[in-house]
Amino acid sequence: MKKIIFTENAPAPIGPYNQAVLTGNTLYTSGQIAINPATGELVTATIEAETEQVMQNMRAVLEAAGMTFENVIKSTIFITDMNDFGKINTAYGSYFNEKTAPARETVQVAGLPKNVNVEISMIAIL
Repeated sequence: MKKIIFTENAPAPIGPYNQAVLTGNTLYTSGQIAINPATGELVTATIEAETEQVMQNMRAVLEAAGMTFENVIKSTIFITDMNDFGKINTAYGSYFNEKTAPARETVQVAGLPKNVNVEISMIAIL
């Protein structure tokens, strides 16, 4: 059985998907980009600000499922420019305890929705 997770504190889906799906004790999130849910505007002034907005959106989705970043076991980061990796990694890393951080891969892609520079998805467990 699956439970759909939705919060107004993260951007609403713009297609046939949900912010996250909880099945059993496992949460699968959709990718988050840097849309400010209060304004609907993209936050892309700097790669750091963009990554921070993505992580705030992800925090809201996790919280809607009764979880925190400590519950995350796997992250996937999609970026359009590997030269931004260090800045993205620093912003992303500030949300995790390094000793208990999740498994992760970072992949450079040719393009992302709305021409953003970073998108992150996660898997978490209760």
